[in-house]
Amino acid sequence: MINPIGALNKIFDSRIRLGVMSILVVNDSVSFNELKQMLELTDGNLASHLNTLEQAEYIKVQKAFIGRKTNTTYLITELGKQAFKAHLDALEKMIKGI
Repeated sequence: MINPIGALNKIFDSRIRLGVMSILVVNDSVSFNELKQMLELTDGNLASHLNTLEQAEYIKVQKAFIGRKTNTTYLITELGKQAFKAHLDALEKMIKGI
């Protein structure tokens, strides 16, 4: 028998990173504050998960100024889209195989 969890992506084990990717895959870009509100997280908690996704090159960060305030937005990369789709496909196969 094939290991049902073998094809799952360890980076998406976290429900927070799974949530971030779910939001970014259907939006062109989302600001830090929007992600924070949607996922109901603290700044530090969200920042550490975004950093993990950025290190994996699954998301891209864009910083801009709106007036005097920095506005940080996040976008999913092509690599991120592929990795997330593969993870969801693996989850689906796992569920159907049980």
